[in-house]
Amino acid sequence: MSKHNNILIVMADQLTAKALGCYGNHEVQSPNIDKLANEGIIFEAAYSSSPLCTPARYAFVTGQNISRFGGYDNASYLPSTIPTFGHYLRLMGYKTSVSGKMHFVGSDQLHGFETRLTTDVYPADFGWIPDWTKPDERIDLWYHNMSSVKQAGVAAITNQLCYDEEVGNASVRAIYDHARSEDERPLFLLTSFIHPHDPYAARKKYWDLYENTQISLPNVSREEADKNDPHQKRLEKAIDLDAVEISSQDIINARRAYYANVSYVDDWLGKIKEALIDCELDQNTTIIFTSDHGDMLGEYGLWYKMSFREWSSRIPLIIHNPNRLDHRIVPQTVSQVDILPTLIDIAHDSNGTPKPDPIDPLDGRSLLPLCKGDSSGDPNICYSEYLAEGAKSPMLMIRKGYLKYICCSDDPEQLFNLESDQDERINCIDDTQYTTEIETFRMLAKTHWNSDELKGKIIADQIRRRRVHEALRIGKYESWDYQPYRDASNEFTRSHLDLTKFDTSSRFPRPKPFSPKKKES
Repeated sequence: MSKHNNILIVMADQLTAKALGCYGNHEVQSPNIDKLANEGIIFEAAYSSSPLCTPARYAFVTGQNISRFGGYDNASYLPSTIPTFGHYLRLMGYKTSVSGKMHFVGSDQLHGFETRLTTDVYPADFGWIPDWTKPDERIDLWYHNMSSVKQAGVAAITNQLCYDEEVGNASVRAIYDHARSEDERPLFLLTSFIHPHDPYAARKKYWDLYENTQISLPNVSREEADKNDPHQKRLEKAIDLDAVEISSQDIINARRAYYANVSYVDDWLGKIKEALIDCELDQNTTIIFTSDHGDMLGEYGLWYKMSFREWSSRIPLIIHNPNRLDHRIVPQTVSQVDILPTLIDIAHDSNGTPKPDPIDPLDGRSLLPLCKGDSSGDPNICYSEYLAEGAKSPMLMIRKGYLKYICCSDDPEQLFNLESDQDERINCIDDTQYTTEIETFRMLAKTHWNSDELKGKIIADQIRRRRVHEALRIGKYESWDYQPYRDASNEFTRSHLDLTKFDTSSRFPRPKPFSPKKKES
């Protein structure tokens, strides 16, 4: 078993920072996550680099903005030539493994990871491509609708529960396997759950945790149509909001089930930490807890993600290693592209492993200085891009300090002061008080990309993938969905294995040596 510093990332799906106790939500029960935050580094202003599953995860693993390499939507292909932190950490001597949802699209389902313990919960093909040539068309086959809200409640089993049970158990097994392995490399394990992503259906055990909790309704109700911004209207259509009547009780049920599923993920974090303790790995493992994006949960009448509003785009980010990093709260603005350079620095700082040169330009910066209390020179800025359904031109969000700026060639600009207006009710774009800041944001946006040129690339890429997908569905279909490999011939007790030696090597802690005396004949 390696004595080097291991790294464990636990990732939730669609978990907004606003639904955790350590971020100020006193209705949610998340004791394990809260304990991690109280002992570790909690980032108050961490953002998704794109508030949609696949793009967010691509930015997360590559350290690059999605517009750089074409990671536009949930059917975008990540080329095998794009390096991920799986590649970098292998170069630094880590054994890299992933359990759970990654939402990789294409035939490469590893992207630098040495092993993958489960299949994915979502398709790996080009089936979920938005069509910006028909921005007013709703794709019923796979777009979100309001069934999750109307059907919220208790379920003994769901597709998502089946999946996360496998993800959690595989992760615990991976920790035990590492402890009893003769492989001296440190472990990097990414555990990625699908919960609390909709559908809002929770096991009774977790639903009942909220029996005596008064679940709050959204802070901001849905505006009248003539007062809504264009992106809000597009998202309302995308999720088919007006197809059903949503009552206050529907909203409370959906929120209760969502909070219950946060508690479910929290429970799994506790089990994984218990495995680290059992294997004497808790003292030399850095744990990072985060999410890909948030969930609107009825705020402004919206549900799910795809919005730059705080509930959708702000995510939890906690880095925990009390033996190396003191607890602190970090107010600086950060995002998912900062994770890769941070992991490289953590690996270098804790194990002394030389840092590899960047293979591609990185859009993020290491957060390790902030973890150590050094904010000198930190830019205190992040960018988030949205290039998928519910948009028809590239959308950009920039947060710098307490100001959040949003722009799109099809929509009016928006500027929110998150210090005085946490609910983002007041658009300050016409307020002369912010004239200098607005000009700075406009310059940053212009420098960031050529919106018209990027829109042309996105539409061309959508058309190309759609045609390829159409062709691949004719005749024999070859799935890209990952098939986990398992060699049962070398598991448990087999006749070609030395029984005593195998039982000893598969045990942790190792038992005392067994040396029976041989009788003289």
